[in-house]
Amino acid sequence: MDDQKFNMSMRKFLKEVGVTSQQAIEETVRAEDLGGKGKLKVKAVLTAEGTDLNHVVEGEIDLG
Repeated sequence: MDDQKFNMSMRKFLKEVGVTSQQAIEETVRAEDLGGKGKLKVKAVLTAEGTDLNHVVEGEIDLG
C-alpha cells in the first residue's frame, strides 16, 4: 500500500465530509430558525461498503 497516496485520499475525503456537513448543519439551523435556541444534538455515522466499519460520533452544537 502506498501510505502517502492513502493518506492524501483520506484527507481529501474527510475535508469533503467536514465542509459539506458544516454547510448542511448551517442550512438547517437557518431554515428552522434554531439560532440562539439551546443545543442541537447531532450524530454522524461512517460506514464503508464491503466492510464491517460502523463508526458513530455523537455530540451537541451550541446554538448560541
